[in-house]
Amino acid sequence: MAYETEDHETQYCFPAINSSCIKTKRSTHEYNIMYVFFSVLSVWTVFLNLLVIISISHFKKLHTPTNMLILSLAVADLLVGLIIMPLEGIRLIETCWFFGDTICRLFIIIMGLLLSASLSNLVLIAVDRYVAVCQPLLYPQKITMTRTITIICVSWFCSSAYSISVIITTSQRKYTCYGECTFIITFVWKITDLFLSFLFPCTIIITLYLRIFYVAHQQVKVINSLMRSGKHLTEGSVRRKSESKAALTLGIIVTVYLFCWIPFYSLSLTPNTRMTSVIAYFISWMVYINSALNPLIYAIFYPWFKTSVKYILNLPKLFKPS
Repeated sequence: MAYETEDHETQYCFPAINSSCIKTKRSTHEYNIMYVFFSVLSVWTVFLNLLVIISISHFKKLHTPTNMLILSLAVADLLVGLIIMPLEGIRLIETCWFFGDTICRLFIIIMGLLLSASLSNLVLIAVDRYVAVCQPLLYPQKITMTRTITIICVSWFCSSAYSISVIITTSQRKYTCYGECTFIITFVWKITDLFLSFLFPCTIIITLYLRIFYVAHQQVKVINSLMRSGKHLTEGSVRRKSESKAALTLGIIVTVYLFCWIPFYSLSLTPNTRMTSVIAYFISWMVYINSALNPLIYAIFYPWFKTSVKYILNLPKLFKPS
């Protein structure tokens, strides 16, 4: 037998194949804990983002350009929980890829698409909040539902094209053993991806939000002074204060996103000679867990989300006209 060794407990991903990868040994207790944890995380991510999607889709009062962008972000996050988390969880637990080369390539394309779509949605949200807070009088003319939906579709198409082009043109690694799903992109693509998928969009986001927070701070100061002097607030003043709160909430989402992504890109540019697999997996999973954090931020800061969830969980009310 090709696999008879002195260590009779050695396990292989594909025992019938000579070049099979070796599985990491885990106790039954460890297997059960890991499968339960990743299953709960995946289901929780799908459930929370599904609530966001149903809330915005069902209630007509929530059909605004900003909420369409949040809906698009929730779709990307839901697909991360539905596709990426389960397959990555199995690969992490089993330390094997059981689904073949074609599914491996498709999986990496989908992963790139979803992560790229999430970032592009955050850029669009930053632009939306910038116009709403800094140019409130022009917002209804510049940011319409038709334009927003069209831009969302274009961003998803561009994310798909970019992800496919990276995988098609990159150099696939010659596997050291059968049962791996890894692609090593060229150095040129690494630098290109660093600028296009991280530095450039993040610079735009940070610049816009710095401007937003400055303008919002000035507006809130004016509104508070009017309130202290006993003057009546106009509808425009109330709206600007509401827009400022929305910008703050979405700014928190962006901050959490950057907190999860900066270690990931730092890892991708660092030689893995000194990086343990545990740290590498932890940093990678920070990116996926971000998809479960966004709905929690909505639940904490958005009253409309809390109200809509109550209706959704009460099914008879859900099917009444909104």
